[in-house]
Amino acid sequence: MEVLKKLKNYKIEKLQDWEKIGFVEGHGNSNSPKDYSFTDNSASYGKYAYRLKQIDTDGQFEYSKVIEVDAGNIPNGFVLYQNYPNPFNPVTKIEYTIAEFGYVTLKVYDIIGNEVKILVNDEQEAGNYESRFDASGLSSGIYIYRLTAAGFISSKKMIIIK
Repeated sequence: MEVLKKLKNYKIEKLQDWEKIGFVEGHGNSNSPKDYSFTDNSASYGKYAYRLKQIDTDGQFEYSKVIEVDAGNIPNGFVLYQNYPNPFNPVTKIEYTIAEFGYVTLKVYDIIGNEVKILVNDEQEAGNYESRFDASGLSSGIYIYRLTAAGFISSKKMIIIK
């Protein structure tokens, strides 16, 4: 049986495409009930829908009923973490957590406030995210990155050393 999942976007009442996240070996033909289990280690906070795709030996298949799971909101709210590595040359990663679905921007500025790169400019579900920043075209110096989401604003410094 294939285990399928999709993140439920609770602001827009539609579900994205199903994603295969695992496989559970079946017990073959049986007239008695069988118990199966699967742990979704990739799930974080948010709302999810799950279903099984039972595939017969002849290739025919059918889907189980959809099960919805609410994994709640992020308990610590919004967080912008310090980039790592810092100082860096030429690539670093910036991690952040958002507590609710909404429009998110993550931008990089030079020390005098000029915008040099937009890393994220999109709607995102509640959860943990990582953005890769490649500063190959920038000179050495101090830069600021700023996260804006649902009224939350946070900035951090990073250093490029070439």
